[in-house]
Amino acid sequence: MKKTIVQSLLVILLVTLMGCGEESKTIFTKNDISIVPKPLEMKFNQGSFRFTKDTKLVVDKDKAQVLVVLQNKFVSAAGWKLEVVDTAPSRNFVLLSIDPSVAEEDYNLKVTDDQVIIKAQGYNGFLYGLETIRQLLPVAIESRSVVTNINWDIPNVEIKDGPRFKWRGFMLDVSRHFFDKNYVLATIDQLALLKMNTLHLHLVDDQGWRIEIKKYPKLTEVGGFRVDQEDKPWNARPTPDLGTETTYGGFYTQEDIKEIVAYAESRGVTVVPEIEMPAHVMSAIAAYPELSCFQNQIMVPSGGVWPITEIYCAGKDSTFEFLENVLLEVMELFPSQYIHVGGDEATKSNWKICPDCKKRVAKEGLANVEELQSYFIQRMERFLSSKGRILLGWDEILEGGLAPGATVMSWRGVNGGLEASEAGHDVVMTPNSHCYFDYYQGDQDAEPLAWGGNLPLSKVYQFDPVVEGMSEEQAKHVLGGQANLWTEYVPTNDQAEYMTYPRLAALAEAVWSSKDNRDWDDFSNRVSSLFERYGIMGVNYAKSAYQVSTETTVNPKNAVISIALKSEFPNADIRFTEDGSDITSASEKYTTPIDIKNTTTIKAQVFKEDQPIGALYEKTITYHKAVGKPVNYINKYHDSYQGAKELGMVNVVRGSKNFHDGQWQGWLGDDMELVIDMESPTELEKISVGALENQGSGIYFPIQVEVFLSDDGKTFRSAGIVKRDYAANNGSELKDFLIETERQTARYIKVKATNLGTPPTGGGSWMFIDEVVVE
Repeated sequence: MKKTIVQSLLVILLVTLMGCGEESKTIFTKNDISIVPKPLEMKFNQGSFRFTKDTKLVVDKDKAQVLVVLQNKFVSAAGWKLEVVDTAPSRNFVLLSIDPSVAEEDYNLKVTDDQVIIKAQGYNGFLYGLETIRQLLPVAIESRSVVTNINWDIPNVEIKDGPRFKWRGFMLDVSRHFFDKNYVLATIDQLALLKMNTLHLHLVDDQGWRIEIKKYPKLTEVGGFRVDQEDKPWNARPTPDLGTETTYGGFYTQEDIKEIVAYAESRGVTVVPEIEMPAHVMSAIAAYPELSCFQNQIMVPSGGVWPITEIYCAGKDSTFEFLENVLLEVMELFPSQYIHVGGDEATKSNWKICPDCKKRVAKEGLANVEELQSYFIQRMERFLSSKGRILLGWDEILEGGLAPGATVMSWRGVNGGLEASEAGHDVVMTPNSHCYFDYYQGDQDAEPLAWGGNLPLSKVYQFDPVVEGMSEEQAKHVLGGQANLWTEYVPTNDQAEYMTYPRLAALAEAVWSSKDNRDWDDFSNRVSSLFERYGIMGVNYAKSAYQVSTETTVNPKNAVISIALKSEFPNADIRFTEDGSDITSASEKYTTPIDIKNTTTIKAQVFKEDQPIGALYEKTITYHKAVGKPVNYINKYHDSYQGAKELGMVNVVRGSKNFHDGQWQGWLGDDMELVIDMESPTELEKISVGALENQGSGIYFPIQVEVFLSDDGKTFRSAGIVKRDYAANNGSELKDFLIETERQTARYIKVKATNLGTPPTGGGSWMFIDEVVVE
């Protein structure tokens, strides 16, 4: 009898212990939650919910499509497919419950030990709730192969969430370089992960027509391909001879487009097509020369074109007939409410002399060709409006008067958005200052070739579509914001990913989360989890935000240089050496600025969990004789580029190819002339002047640098001169203009750099100088 009781107790204890093992769940803290974009409201509760192979997904069968992403994730990472049912069991389920009181794209999520409930009004709300669950799961959920020895737990939370703006977009330029259908589908997946809802496809530009139009087959047969000159710089590709074989390019068939649009719809994303007009259309004119003013036969250009003079003729009715026929086919493929027509950067020199355009100006009583552009856009707007669509264009469509029903995409800063919203038009804000992902995101010397400019992750995060100067009424016209990836310098999928991620995550939070709910330090912590997901998914994301940068000050009293190290992320673990030796996990941790008094090679790198991450910073600081000496500017630098001001030429900090890095002093159309006071007679033998050339941005090397020496500061003698004739340069280049003198003594050094003046392309020329090195 006693033995039976003991045996029974042992069985009960064993079962209890086994049960405890099965029910033992992950213990979470609030800091374990890393959702991007940040939810509007979140309450953290103790406990967790575990997904198992028996977890049921509860939804009406006709709405099961919304669950596909989550189901597929578990199939890949866990090896089992969650069953969809229409009736909830007693426990261990995820329920999608329709709640008409929840706003259109909002969702409410409640997780308890036994169940997960998402309440939403419609498809997108449920989709966003499920994407939040995905980000609550371990990052291993992104694995493409089965992961063992892991618990698929999520913390108990209550979330009320919804977007601040209804337009949360990303533009992919598939014209300059063609990206195949699979890459577009992968991009849609990434948009869905970040709760973004608009993919703007730039389908037409000078360098390629990318969409099949059955009525005009030569648009893709001819316009979809160009001569392969990918081995040459974008802006240095010669115009190919007529008849040269064209092998580089591609296009989407109408079946491809249907697949892309349907796939996007399943992920809550609307695809907005852009069919450029009246400019950026040389690919169309190459196919059908009669569309231009003078019907010249041309080739599809292989690279950059400026100015863009071969544009559609605004005087011929046949031009509008062509465009209307194209748009009819486009609208059949894209259910998007908005149709983007470009409208930017049209050089109207041909319009001014074209007989047909002149007749149109006279007939319509137009004042000039700017009003002719307005006529062009307004005519297309009336056509689109008659088909129930809304015309969307870049902010140039404001020129000459805006079409009544048009929506403006403001890219040249924010003024276009201010002007359009003041006139009562809707706007999408996409200023190049914060939204152009073809700009560099880190040290140009450590980054792949890009268009120019500087747009690090932290600056994207600062973006706000409602800008200073907007009234409350104007703010109502702001639909949202959008990032743009122009691809002149982005030829591959890997590089496109590098330029897009993680900056897209920063922009996603900027257009989703409330302004007072955003904090860079907090985002920095959360985005690291997203990096892990990207790594598992095989996304080639940029680690540029981990790069080390410096801030340098000079104490003019003792000429000590103080160098502070930092990265974009706060409290980064930076290791460094100052003797040129390699960085290891045992290297000294950076805590306070480094003081140097002689030429020093600094290496530094950010570490995470004792492993290096991001690019290595390496720079030799040349400590020269003029460091911290007084500088008198006879001809002062421009207010827009002041560098380190009075110490800018003698602070040893060299500028980078990023001319916005704060180290360059600029002269616009003027010469540089300055005098350095060495404060006592000093032995000298060489002097160099550092300069930058970036002709695409209007920056040119000086054509002459001359150095003069003096003992009294009044009478100067020439010590040497170096000349450099203008030469076309399609890249960005740093150069030291070196003048070697016979060893001599002087107290005062005058340096004069002669500006190019007017470049062959016209306009003014900037001259950028970063340091005068005296040795």
